[in-house]
Amino acid sequence: MESPAKAKTIEKYLGEDFTVVASMGHVRDLPKTTLGIDVKNGFTPQYILISGKENLVRGLKKQAAEADYVYLATDPDREGEAISWHLAKLLGLPMDAPNRVTFNEITHFGVEQGMAAPRSIDTDLVNAQQGRRVLDRIVGYKLSPFLWKNIRGGSSLSAGRVQSVAVKLIVDREREIAAFKPEEYWSIDAKLCGKGETSAFSAKLATKKGEKIEIKTGDEANAIVDELKGVPFTVGAIKKSIRKKQPAPPFITSTLQQEASLRLGFQPRRTMRIAQELYEGVDVPGMGAVGLITYMRTDSLRISAEAKQAAAAYIEQTFGKEYLPTTAKAYKTKAGAQDAHEAIRPTMPEIAPDKLKESLSPEQFKLYKLVWERFIASQMAAALYDTVSIDINAGDYGFKASGFSVRFDGFSVLYPYGDEEKSSIPKHANSGDVLKVREIKPNQHFTAPPSRYTEASLIKALEENGIGRPSTYAPIITTIISRNYVERDGKVLKPTSLGTVTVDLITEHFSNIVDVDFTAKMEKDLDKVESGKTDWVNMMRKFYDDFQKALEIAQKNQGTEKIKVPEEETDVICEKCGRKMVIKTGRFGKFLACPGYPECQNTKRIVKETPGECPLCGARILSKKSKTGKTYYGCEHNPTCGFMSWDEPIAEKCPTCGKSLLQKKGRNAKIYCSDPECSYERAVAAK
Repeated sequence: MESPAKAKTIEKYLGEDFTVVASMGHVRDLPKTTLGIDVKNGFTPQYILISGKENLVRGLKKQAAEADYVYLATDPDREGEAISWHLAKLLGLPMDAPNRVTFNEITHFGVEQGMAAPRSIDTDLVNAQQGRRVLDRIVGYKLSPFLWKNIRGGSSLSAGRVQSVAVKLIVDREREIAAFKPEEYWSIDAKLCGKGETSAFSAKLATKKGEKIEIKTGDEANAIVDELKGVPFTVGAIKKSIRKKQPAPPFITSTLQQEASLRLGFQPRRTMRIAQELYEGVDVPGMGAVGLITYMRTDSLRISAEAKQAAAAYIEQTFGKEYLPTTAKAYKTKAGAQDAHEAIRPTMPEIAPDKLKESLSPEQFKLYKLVWERFIASQMAAALYDTVSIDINAGDYGFKASGFSVRFDGFSVLYPYGDEEKSSIPKHANSGDVLKVREIKPNQHFTAPPSRYTEASLIKALEENGIGRPSTYAPIITTIISRNYVERDGKVLKPTSLGTVTVDLITEHFSNIVDVDFTAKMEKDLDKVESGKTDWVNMMRKFYDDFQKALEIAQKNQGTEKIKVPEEETDVICEKCGRKMVIKTGRFGKFLACPGYPECQNTKRIVKETPGECPLCGARILSKKSKTGKTYYGCEHNPTCGFMSWDEPIAEKCPTCGKSLLQKKGRNAKIYCSDPECSYERAVAAK
């Protein structure tokens, strides 16, 4: 198998008759310096041993020769199947031998199930992986030189088939935002009191003479407010109902990455790394190494009967029988999804997160808790709400008020999700009651542009459009950021000038490459290869002929002058020539450079100021990055002045000595003086 951690866990279950060894991932791949594909002879890949793996492969061959039988137990997906196929080739194992085993979960039960059902290597699965690898290699290898030639300073550029579509989504969204023109509109809210009640509730203006009303200007809104002065507000129709809210389904790869981003602030790559650790095995006292979640690359919502029974037993014992649905919950997997694996769930639902807290790192605990709670909640009864909607009449105008109360919390006792719009309403309202008017207030609003993508919403968009597969979402985001096509701005993703220029060039000459529907169709074709319905070589031939023609036309038609990537100008003045410096990106990130290059070659680091002043020398405190990428704060005169802190300076000054205050975040959050000689500190006010 690929991983030493996984090997260690499984060896415990198999016993002394087995030796379990790790291949450390792939052992063969296409060469880095050449195309490595014989296009004229059926797109045959020319695999070579990965550099640095020579001793490892030599050892594997020796161990395989000494063993009575060799099982291949790499991950249960396309990539894992391909690794097993490469290992079989290197070790001289027969391709039709029943030596391939897969484990959906790394537990005694999961390993026993896997070992009881050996099969031969699935060549359709291998061909689907080969098809994707060859497809991506051809696009990258042939398109990248075109970008180098036509974009200034583009020698480090590279093109990716799926990544280019992701960048285009972000570029298109940015252009939508830039082109958006906000429109003004107004709303009118009334604060009202029921008969004999002191607490007010809110009602919104909805109609005039029974027709929906839209208010465009402040003058219109103020005129309506004036018209309503002195008009009695009376209760009209009252509608009461019970609303049922069902729990969310258990996680698949995309929803796990989205929810971990929203709830835990984890980037997708971090989420998948932690999930891999939980799947492969964690040492738990009294149990040894055990896998805590099922395989984390899946788009299926299927759940085993055993897991449902274990969840039901836990729910009944912990919350009571009323928290169980009348029939066990089953969720429908979307059309086109692969159903080889279950949804992501705890391997032992009866083990609550708190029982494992001491065995897990803080980030492992957070992710396991998220997976466990989502799964258990998915098997619980729906939540029930009593809802009330009231129509309120005021002359020609109609207002609406609504509210709810929880009748039965159901799954939400464990895993609440979604925002409920809560508002108080009269407890004993009856039709015809006259309400007391506390306030009638006009409110100005403007329509908002579409939001920029976050990593979570981009993954959702990729999934909804059929772009990529569970194993590719995190690498897509990592790649487009590392290539400087996209940058993080807080939690949102923005295209860089380089990303915009690159997408425009690809769109002009290779519209299919960045076309959402075309890319989704290629994914479906790869799925057909996996199911044995399509030959991957024929799929490649059809794609390659059109792509090669487009490349030849583009090379012929594109001008000789390189496209200039717009540079972001700053207010920093070059001290050598007086020009405004611009932001450039190099091997080690962004820096300031003089636009007068090559005449002026001045460069400098980008400095991020804080509102703080150094308590030792009074200079600015700057935000800096350590070698590991962690943010810290230090005096601008470092290393001459030795002041530094991991805690962020704030604008407020110390009431005791007048120096800058620092804010410590986390469990023991506090605000304290930056001067170590001053003892001032206070707790952070709760929000």
